[in-house]
Amino acid sequence: MFQSVPLAPPDAILGLSEAFAKDPNPAKINLSIGVFCDETGKTPILATVKEAERRLLETEASKGYLPIDGSPAYAQAVQAMMFGAGHEVITSRRATTAHTPGGTAALRVAADLIKKNFPKATVWLSDPTWPNHPQIFDAAGVPTKVYPYFDATANGLAFDKTLAALGQVAAGDFVLLHGCCHNPTGIDPTVAQWKQIAGVLAARGATALVDFAYQGFGRGLAEDAAGLLAILQPGVEMLVCSSFSKNFGLYRERVGALTAVSKDAETAAKVQSQVKAVIRANYSNPPSHGGSIVATILGDAALRAQWEKELAAMRDRINGMRQLFVATLKAKGVARDFGFIERQLGMFSFSGLTKDQVQKLRDQYAIYMVGNGRINVAGMRPATMDRLCEAIKSVM
Repeated sequence: MFQSVPLAPPDAILGLSEAFAKDPNPAKINLSIGVFCDETGKTPILATVKEAERRLLETEASKGYLPIDGSPAYAQAVQAMMFGAGHEVITSRRATTAHTPGGTAALRVAADLIKKNFPKATVWLSDPTWPNHPQIFDAAGVPTKVYPYFDATANGLAFDKTLAALGQVAAGDFVLLHGCCHNPTGIDPTVAQWKQIAGVLAARGATALVDFAYQGFGRGLAEDAAGLLAILQPGVEMLVCSSFSKNFGLYRERVGALTAVSKDAETAAKVQSQVKAVIRANYSNPPSHGGSIVATILGDAALRAQWEKELAAMRDRINGMRQLFVATLKAKGVARDFGFIERQLGMFSFSGLTKDQVQKLRDQYAIYMVGNGRINVAGMRPATMDRLCEAIKSVM
C-alpha cells in the first residue's frame, strides 16, 4: 500500500540543516535555521534554565497529565510577559491562554479554531513570511491571501502598500502580523505605523492573529510588545501565538502558547472551550517540562532579573554580529551598501542576495542560507566572519 506514497520535498529550512549536517566540509557555515548560537557556534543552555531545572528536579512530585490547556501558573506568566502585569485584558479576564508544544502548535491550534468556528474566513499573510505559515493554514484547510510588506528597492517596509492592501481585507478575516522581529525581513513597523494598522483592521472588521515568537530579541521585552499593545485597545479581540524557543533557548522543549483576547470574560470562556476541544483532538494536553521552566523563572524575582540579563546578552550579540557583518563587507571592498542590515531587528536579515548567489555560496563555500536570501544573523561568528564576507564578495 505504501509503495504509492510519493517522496515529499525537503522542508525549505529544516531540509537545509539536514544537508548541512551531511556536508563533510570542515569550514561549513550554517545561517539557515533560526537558532541562536554563541561565539563558539553552540546553542547554549541559559544558566537560569539550568537553575529552574534543578529546582524542578528536587520538587516535582508527579508525572500526571496537565489540564488540556496547561498549567494556570504558566498561562499567568505568559500573559504578564506579553501584556504587562495588571493590563486591562488580564484584570478583566478577557484573555485566555493555552500552553502549546511550541509556537508552531499555537498557530495550528489557531488555524483549526478558525476553520471550525469561522469557516468562511481567510487568513492574510505578509509577503514574504515564514515559509511554514502557508503550510500550516493549508493543512488546516484555511484559505490564505497575501498583502505586500517588503520594499526590495529601499530594503524597508512598503508601508503604504501594506496599509492599502489591509484596507481591502473583508470583514471576518484574520490578518497574521509578526509582533516583532519580522521573519524573514527583520523589518518592523514603528509604533505610529502599528496604530495605523490597528485602525485599518478595526475599520474593516478584521481580527489580528499575531505571531509573537521573538519578544526580547529586538529592542527589549517591553519595547518588542509595543506593536501588540498598540493593536490591543479596549474591546478589541485578537489571537496571539507566542513561543519561548528563542528568548529562553528552549528549542527542543517546544514551549509555546495560544492566547485569545475576547470582548469580555463570558465570551473568553466560550472561546477557550473551543480551543480546548481543538487541542483534545490534536495532542490531548501539553508537555510539562518546558512550561514549568518558564513559569519557574518568570515567577521568581531573582531568576527573572538574571534571565533578563541573559536575554540582553543574546540580543547584544546579535546586534554586534550585524555591525561586524556590515563593517567586514565594507572592508572587503563590496560596493553594495549593506547598512540596512544594521537597522533590521531580531535573528534574521533579508540580505538581498539572489537565489543563484545563495546556491553558489552553498556549492562553492559550504555556506548555507535560505534560498530567498534570508540570513540567520544569530548564527554568525567573529571567527568565520572574514571567510563569510569574502565568499559573499566572490559571488556578487
